[in-house]
Amino acid sequence: MKIFKSSVLALSLLTFSFGCSDKKFLDVPPTGVLADEDLNTPANIEKQVIAAYSQLGNDVYRTPYTSMWPYGNIRAGDAYKGGGGTADVDAFHFYETFSFNRPDIGNTDELWFLLHIGVSRANDALRRLAVVSDAAMPNKAIRQGEARFLRGHFYFLLKELFKRVPYIDETVPTEQYAEVSNVALTNDQLWGKIADDFRFAAANLPATQPEIGRATKSAAQAYLAKTVLYQAYTQSDNNAVTGIDQAKLQEVVSLADQVISSGKYSLHPDFATNFLTVGDNGPESVFAIQFSRNDGTPKGRTDRGNELNYPMNPDYGCCSFHQPSQNLVNAFKTDAQGLPLFTTFNNSDLRAETPADFQTNTVDPRLDHTVAIPTHPYKYDPTFIFQNSWVRVPGIYGYFMSMKENVLPSDPSFQKNPPFMSTSKNWTIIRYADVLLWKAEALIELGRQAEALPIINQIRQRAQNSTGRLKTSAGQPISNYRIGLYQPAQWTQAYAREALRFERRLEFALEGYRFFDLTRWGIAASYLNTYIETEKTKRQYLQTAHFTAGRDEYMPIPLNQINFSKGLYKQNTGW
Repeated sequence: MKIFKSSVLALSLLTFSFGCSDKKFLDVPPTGVLADEDLNTPANIEKQVIAAYSQLGNDVYRTPYTSMWPYGNIRAGDAYKGGGGTADVDAFHFYETFSFNRPDIGNTDELWFLLHIGVSRANDALRRLAVVSDAAMPNKAIRQGEARFLRGHFYFLLKELFKRVPYIDETVPTEQYAEVSNVALTNDQLWGKIADDFRFAAANLPATQPEIGRATKSAAQAYLAKTVLYQAYTQSDNNAVTGIDQAKLQEVVSLADQVISSGKYSLHPDFATNFLTVGDNGPESVFAIQFSRNDGTPKGRTDRGNELNYPMNPDYGCCSFHQPSQNLVNAFKTDAQGLPLFTTFNNSDLRAETPADFQTNTVDPRLDHTVAIPTHPYKYDPTFIFQNSWVRVPGIYGYFMSMKENVLPSDPSFQKNPPFMSTSKNWTIIRYADVLLWKAEALIELGRQAEALPIINQIRQRAQNSTGRLKTSAGQPISNYRIGLYQPAQWTQAYAREALRFERRLEFALEGYRFFDLTRWGIAASYLNTYIETEKTKRQYLQTAHFTAGRDEYMPIPLNQINFSKGLYKQNTGW
């Protein structure tokens, strides 16, 4: 299922009149009309399920939700907006600075709309599946599991972005949509609805699918583990974390163990493989969006959500968005034992303008897998050296660029979509490393931190072994790498919690998760205002930035949606 295809039924009726006095020959049933129920055939239902899959990657550069980089990275202090200046796709600038964000921003409204299209397509498939018999469609339960998995995914994104959204399933008639409020369910109840979709999917999906890209039992179990983990951190109406549900944490451990014990997944020996085309659908990919090119369509089915994020050089051309922050780069520094500098990493900078900084300081190898640094090879090609001139406006956003979402211009997946760049490389929604760290997080919060230690060290050991591609043309290490493992003697619950949270930042840097982690843990306000206080001394445009607790944990409900609902939808707290 690497190439998703959708069919459009186009039937027309052409009638001619020749001035005949008897017009009764026109009074016949219109043979070109197709009733809705006529689409409820197994063949057409299969196409509707595929249409729901298709919406996974139907985002665009101004409203991306493939990697969630504007909402999960630049709002988290891991990246600057980048591009041609603060007015270039200014909605992202408003998201980054918080103080300028508003409910009437069109990009936010479009994001809400596009994600709800995904919900609508899944619901349409489920409605049709409900009326077809098992005899007519023997794989009915599997397709229901897939549709509910997809609906769960779209609702998960809506939930972590907006918190309060109207929950509409396939049993709600279209004429009643206008009666469904976005506050009809409590925060916990809405998480429960999303979890129910993944529970159903886990119970009905097979361990393996004949077509690559379809959801499996393990993918559903993993997504359920993620949902229950988020649900475990209970929140007040003003977004403050009020407790952690121990029973739900135990469920996360159990679900993660089911994924682990399936034997289907493992960490790639080299961290780099996750971000190369050769790694598509490999053993670390639990669920991924499938992209394609040269598939018979005019422009292919490529990753449009990340197409702004390539350097400004002749091989690419545009557009220098999504630039790693100085704070993120500094976070990869390590101490004499190769461990993170939890409290002191930001006391000094690893400066792009001073290449020697990356030799005089020791760093985690994941730095050079994640961040494009001047004078360093770009994307593992020792002859393709990242230059200062590749950055569009370094005076505003500095000289670093993101790399995980990008490919080399020589890569077979690379495609120009003028004026932008794109790729048919998959984007992984759930990596096996994520499953391992969800389990570790739950264990730590359960007071079983000793069981989490080997899991986190497993992730670090892989990073330690991932330097083979990080070489200069002379075969020398690009940076001064030193990464060590945590030891039992220091492993208290408080220390383990800090280590886990830091590990998630380094492992998944610029993959779109960081802001949602900060919100889940209840530390977004304190963390981000501390970040802004220092970072604004280095980036002038952050002078007016400020995170308001009890408001900025979530995006505002778009004003257009409140208006369309005639006031039924209620605005989020603080907006």
